[in-house]
Amino acid sequence: MPEADQAELERARRLLESPGLAMQLANVIGAPIESLMRGLPGPASRLVDKAARKAVEVAFEAARRTLRDDSPGDASLRLHQVAVAGTGAVGGFFGLPGLLVELPVTTATMLRSIADIARSEGAAPGEPETRLDCLQVLALGGTRPDDDGAESGYFATRAALAQQVTAATRYVASGMGSGSAPAIVQLVNGIAGRFSIPVTQKALAQAAPLVGAATGATLNLIFMRHFQSAARGHFIVRRLERLHGEGAVRAAWARRVQDHPKR
Repeated sequence: MPEADQAELERARRLLESPGLAMQLANVIGAPIESLMRGLPGPASRLVDKAARKAVEVAFEAARRTLRDDSPGDASLRLHQVAVAGTGAVGGFFGLPGLLVELPVTTATMLRSIADIARSEGAAPGEPETRLDCLQVLALGGTRPDDDGAESGYFATRAALAQQVTAATRYVASGMGSGSAPAIVQLVNGIAGRFSIPVTQKALAQAAPLVGAATGATLNLIFMRHFQSAARGHFIVRRLERLHGEGAVRAAWARRVQDHPKR
């Protein structure tokens, strides 16, 4: 890989391995998310899981119906950030119950921003493969409890979803197949299972004492920026894969991880 592309790959690695959402939210609310999570009751946990799945379903429908703009140009990050700050203010006002209403709107807006970033990195949002790539970004927000260090990285997350993505592609190639198709259901479940982790962290931060509408807007802004960074890193990698092949990019990534281990 040319030196310039290696520098781009390192930029993507830094974006994809940036401080986790829980750490960023803890800096705002002044309390570690982990301590709040220990007190999360079962019904609240189920509510968050339901909200996460609904949000991914809405994102799938948004991808199927609205991702069409393939014209080149820079991504409008700030416009989407302002939009989710408004939904975050509503969510902060109503607390955890408001998550069921607020999160699908926030996630659909986030998907538009992810598609905008994909377009700016040379991908075509109107292509079924790119739409599924945009959805996969939602799975890059956190690791599951059963992940170990070797299974929680960027490429490991993509590998975990690869089978579902391949099966879903058969349905979407002719115009984004029905969300009730078994392959689509499996993909949505796979993404929702990982997306629920950052959603839980966001919900706990919003439910923390003294968090009101103004802070809810701030938390949503952090949530959006976190996934915008993940999207930028992901689509830099995808652009480099189109240029050099997946094997070459994966090998170059592994070398950089070995030379510059995550601290």
